[in-house]
Amino acid sequence: MTILRVLSTHLFLNQRLHPGLLEMAGRAGAQAVEIFAARQHFDYTSREHVMELAGWFSENDLTPFSMHAPLFPDREMGRAGAPPINVLHPEKSRRIDAMDEIKRALEAAEHIPFKNIVIHLGEKTDSWSLRTIEYAETALEHLGAFARPLGVRVLVENLTGDPTTPAHLMTILEMGHLHDVDVCLDLGHAHLTVGVDEAIATLGKRIGSVHAHDNHGLKDDHLWPGEGTIAWPAAVKALKALPAPPPMVLEVDSKFGAVHDGLMERIQQAFDLLG
Repeated sequence: MTILRVLSTHLFLNQRLHPGLLEMAGRAGAQAVEIFAARQHFDYTSREHVMELAGWFSENDLTPFSMHAPLFPDREMGRAGAPPINVLHPEKSRRIDAMDEIKRALEAAEHIPFKNIVIHLGEKTDSWSLRTIEYAETALEHLGAFARPLGVRVLVENLTGDPTTPAHLMTILEMGHLHDVDVCLDLGHAHLTVGVDEAIATLGKRIGSVHAHDNHGLKDDHLWPGEGTIAWPAAVKALKALPAPPPMVLEVDSKFGAVHDGLMERIQQAFDLLG
C-alpha cells in the first residue's frame, strides 16, 4: 500500500514561502505539503501572504495536507528574546498567549484548506505531572474546538521531553477523552527516546501522520532519511501494517534547502526510501 508523500516546508524555513518553492515540491514528487507556520517563512498574520498561497493551491494539484503550529510568535524564532509558545507553561497568561498564537495560525484554514495542525506540548525541560496533564487536556480541548469548524484535526507531536513520550501522549488523550485528537509520530524524536518500534506499537491507530527525518541517536539533527541510524525498512513496514497507513511528512533541516542544486533529486530519493 502506498503512503501519501508530504514535504514539510521546514526545508525552506529561512526563506519566504512562495509559489516557486511549492512548485519545486511538486516536481520533486511530493503529493502534498505541510506548511511550517513561522512568520519569517509563512506569515499567517498577513492576509496578502495567506491569499497568495491560497490562490496557488486553488489552481494546482499539490495539496495543503497540514500546518505545523508556530513555535515562536516572532520572525526570528526567539533569537531576539521572544519567549517560545508553550501551552504547558506554569503561568496561565503564557498558556493563553500560546493558544491565541496557534489560533492565529489556524485562521489561515479559512483560505488554505489544510486538514491537520501539528502541535507541540511544552518544552524539553517541562516535567510530567498531574498538572501537566490538566494543562495539556485544556489546551487540546480548546484548540480542537477552534479547529473543528474550520475542518482541521489536531495532531499532537511526540517530542523528547517527559510530557510527550508516546505513553504519556496516550495517557493525555485517554484521560481527556480526546477522541478527535490524534498523534503526529516524529520518528526522529522516537529514535532519540523510546525507539521507533516501541513508539509505533504504543501509538498504533492514533498515528495520524508521521514526521520522517534521521539522526544518530544523540541529537535532533533532522538529517535526510538514511543518513542516520533509524532502520527505515522496518519502520516503513510497521507503519504500512497499521489499519490506515499514515501520510509520511519529510521534515529535514532547513540547511539542506539552502542549496537548490540537486535538491529535487534528493527529495525524490528520500520519498523512495519512505515507500
